[in-house]
Amino acid sequence: MGLDLTRFYQVCNPSKTLDASNPDDQQYYIDFAAVRGDNLINELERTITRLSPHKPTCQLFTGHIGCGKSTELLQLKHHLTHQKFHVIYFESSADLDMADVDVTDILLAIARQVSESLESLNIRLKPNYFVELVQELGEILQTPIEITGVDFSVGIANITASTKGSPKLRNRLRQHLEPRTTGILEAINQELLAPAIAALKAQGYEGLVVIIDNLDRIDNVIRTGDRSQPTYLFVDRGEQLTKLNCHVVYTMPLVLAFSNDLARITNRFGVEPKVLPMVSVRLPDGNTCMAGMTLLRQMILARAFPELAAEQRLGNVHQVFDTLATLERLCAMSGGHVRNLLGLLYHCLQRRDPPITADCLEQIIRQRRDALLRAITPEEMALLRQVQQKKNVRGETAYQTLLRSMFVYEYSHNEWGSWCDLNPILNGAPELEV
Repeated sequence: MGLDLTRFYQVCNPSKTLDASNPDDQQYYIDFAAVRGDNLINELERTITRLSPHKPTCQLFTGHIGCGKSTELLQLKHHLTHQKFHVIYFESSADLDMADVDVTDILLAIARQVSESLESLNIRLKPNYFVELVQELGEILQTPIEITGVDFSVGIANITASTKGSPKLRNRLRQHLEPRTTGILEAINQELLAPAIAALKAQGYEGLVVIIDNLDRIDNVIRTGDRSQPTYLFVDRGEQLTKLNCHVVYTMPLVLAFSNDLARITNRFGVEPKVLPMVSVRLPDGNTCMAGMTLLRQMILARAFPELAAEQRLGNVHQVFDTLATLERLCAMSGGHVRNLLGLLYHCLQRRDPPITADCLEQIIRQRRDALLRAITPEEMALLRQVQQKKNVRGETAYQTLLRSMFVYEYSHNEWGSWCDLNPILNGAPELEV
């Protein structure tokens, strides 16, 4: 079977997220749960469908940016939809400025997305509190908004569009909204979510689930005093995020999983954050994780030959790589970070058509290694040597230095538990020799 180059290029773009509701995308999906320690998406799903189908739940999901969280959350949406839940998934970065986010911003974004999604089902709500609030905000921002004859969600969208790119307008908006946070929560629950869930159940749905993606991307800037923006939102204001009367899944910055505030977050939300680790490629004892490497190979080959069975794909590897060893090298150097795996491959494809040669791949690896090494300070190099030996990262400061910069990856395995290791791209660097 021949390789469809145009399709292969498109689906290898590292910025593409696979949407499980799209059959074309689903054929490229690989389930990595067996080499990530736990099936976290199944746990999120069971919490909603089995443990508490009729009472609201609030769960947190995190992991490295680019490790596959969005793809997994869209799988969750797909599974829940098949179990007759109405699921609203949205990327918060489309509505919010990730450098400056407050609780009321998140609540308004949720209100807008819920209202807009319900309108697609011909469930049209016009909550009095929000009608008045949107009109007030329009006057404050000097962009009068008439709700009559206009979908409620459009009014909120206009407010969001007006403030996203303007810190001055955003601050003016917050001065008005902050004292009303409790009222906004009550209005969302009583005037939006309660009638929405009743209308959904009348149409045969089991309930409502809201998945807010990309909140893990909020900037780690100081917000008030010595409190960072992630800490401010998920610790100081976290309790308010749990007050919505429907099932909610928030993505959370990974830094909080390594902070001293983790226990407080768990206490606020009532559950521990679920951390999606990298795909295991090398075990703590230095041996290759064969199961992880097999699945990473299939991730690439499924994009080349989606119509073929797994064993047949491997038989066509020479259409994509000069040797199987080149594919193995690509998977190993990715460290199990799925977006970086695609990024390395895509960089090769920018240089030449398949089959990708070992020489081409090694050039890309050297360039990536040199770029990372230029960013590492002597102090960070010392920390990296410690990770080489101890296979762990302790504390928020070390996290900020090593994991956020993607110098170090976190892994989990059923037999080995959790550990950290260097980004394999750095292996072989003379600077790291002890």
